[in-house]
Amino acid sequence: MKALSIGILKWLYPGIGIKRWIGLSTFGVILLILGTANLRSEEFWLIQLLDALVVISGIIILILGIKRLMRSFITVVAPSSRGAELVDILYQKKHLSRGPRIVAVGGGTGLSVLLSGLKVYSSNISAVVTVADDGGSSGRLRQQFDVLPPGDIRNCLVALADAPALMRDLFQFRFDKNSEFSGHSFGNLFLTVMTRLTGDFEKAIKETSKVLALRGQVIPSTLDNVKLVAHYQDGSTVVGENLIPKELKPINRVTLSPEKPSATPDALRAVKDAQIIVLGPGSLYTSIIPNLLIKEISQAVAESGAIKVYVCNVMTQPGETDNYSVSDHVKALSGHSWPRILDYCLVNNGEVPQEVLRRYSQQSSQLVVNDRRKVESMGYRVVEDDFTMIQDGVIRHDPEKLARIILSFIEEI
Repeated sequence: MKALSIGILKWLYPGIGIKRWIGLSTFGVILLILGTANLRSEEFWLIQLLDALVVISGIIILILGIKRLMRSFITVVAPSSRGAELVDILYQKKHLSRGPRIVAVGGGTGLSVLLSGLKVYSSNISAVVTVADDGGSSGRLRQQFDVLPPGDIRNCLVALADAPALMRDLFQFRFDKNSEFSGHSFGNLFLTVMTRLTGDFEKAIKETSKVLALRGQVIPSTLDNVKLVAHYQDGSTVVGENLIPKELKPINRVTLSPEKPSATPDALRAVKDAQIIVLGPGSLYTSIIPNLLIKEISQAVAESGAIKVYVCNVMTQPGETDNYSVSDHVKALSGHSWPRILDYCLVNNGEVPQEVLRRYSQQSSQLVVNDRRKVESMGYRVVEDDFTMIQDGVIRHDPEKLARIILSFIEEI
């Protein structure tokens, strides 16, 4: 009993910011009780009118007190909701929680762009992300601290974050060249430190997800320390995701080392429960396929009853998909996994300005040829739509358009 009393008194500690609203709600209840009691006993109409006004005032004050009290709780639990209307907050949370269960498989910037669009419609999003990256900040941290690469994970965490913009900017902040942390982003360092503190990369991601108030979850495809190996058509091989495009040679296939990494249980569970599974957008051989090389994941995707959509890249990537058509992308996906790894292939049919194409051609990149009939002859359906935008002369996927197109597939479930 004493412990219960102490627990109740804690709510009255100074600085919590709820005593005033508890007091206001209590005052409203008192007015409501007094006004109702007098309303029943008095017969004179003027006094009854005053009592009715007291009752109405009590109701208004009670509602105001409860609303402010609930806002105090929500502001603490979800800081990003500060300033929004309570009804809008509740509606949004409830609406998003009823959204479709979507699994997005990939890595790099392409996946994070997709996630930023999908989170507007659902909080039931699972991003299954490759951990084969070994370049830049991720590669250095991987080598120095023996942790899995945090870069792609960080991008997806920020993309799904419901935290304030300043927090998202903080995680993407990159130190300049004059610093000892040159090239590192704050988010990468944060994940590395969390991994060292918790002793578990997966747990570090989950704790970071709480900090960023994620609309969904980010899951590494494996917790094994894997490296990507490229086997070229001339018989040579290269180890390391960062080095693969630099060889500028046609790729025959890619493998993982070790060859049979274990999939994370959360990734398999997400795929099993999914209504829609999206592959890409992103680098074919270095972002999407590494996830499918984990046999448990590719098999789970192939056997899933969910609608499976591949978002084909708009432009070819030098050293990776030179001269590739849409069917070449699809062949590479099915050849590294299973024939039923996808149902639909989403292809951009929007026009790209000629000056932008000329700029890309100088970097040996061109539009991916849409050989629709060839893809359909392979047993897949092709869906064409305009889902790109030009930003600072760079072709990017429009997250809002892409999300709407993907969500339209839900009608077929």
